[in-house]
Amino acid sequence: MPKFSIQIYIFLLCLVCTSGSCQQVNQKSSISPIEYADHLLVHVVDLPINNLAFYYKNESGINYQNHEKLKTALTKKQKNLIFAVNGGMYNRDHTPQGLYIEKGKLIAPLDTQSSGYGNFYLQPNGIFYLTKDKKATVVSSDKFIHHSNIAYATQSGPMLLVDGKIHTKFRKGSTNLHIRNGVGILPDGRVLFVMSKEKINFYDLATYFKDQGCQNALYLDGFVSRTYLPSQDWEQTDGNFGVIIAETNP
Repeated sequence: MPKFSIQIYIFLLCLVCTSGSCQQVNQKSSISPIEYADHLLVHVVDLPINNLAFYYKNESGINYQNHEKLKTALTKKQKNLIFAVNGGMYNRDHTPQGLYIEKGKLIAPLDTQSSGYGNFYLQPNGIFYLTKDKKATVVSSDKFIHHSNIAYATQSGPMLLVDGKIHTKFRKGSTNLHIRNGVGILPDGRVLFVMSKEKINFYDLATYFKDQGCQNALYLDGFVSRTYLPSQDWEQTDGNFGVIIAETNP
């Protein structure tokens, strides 16, 4: 390449990369940062400042089912629903699939089955849990230890990231596309929720969590996923779920 052309190339490269967004253009992902903004709905919960809890059944023992019914129930208690997402897979009778703990009470036991049908059994699967002192953790099911300080927990699968590495079964460019949502823990301990606005493969969803610095991230659910996030003009209130994860006003 002629010397003059090299100088122009270096100048243009420096000009483009003066913005912070160019610092990781995106060697780890098949989707660019700009495309991520178009394809993903992202919400961060800062614990312990914000209130995050899991909801399954109301005081009458009836499933909340969806974000609209949960919002109505919370409003009656003078609580404002800020964010909600279906929190993991469920059986045909809408009972939680795998471990579920609510307010410290074990509702459903850990599923230790190593094989079975569906994404839940694409090993390793994992646990997302909150402690009573408002700390969040995502961990592979085989490393989970049940202790008395756990306030909420839900099991789902597969893990998207394990110790900073993308699940070995995921493939870049996969045509296995669905609406998907997941959860991870940022390096500062905040909880990162991500839901795709459009169909996405597991690899790209996992890559987003990895690019944000998460060490572990968990897939929550697929095409039935719904998210309530009015601050971003996104209010999906239909559906019939098992568990709902929700943030309310302090």
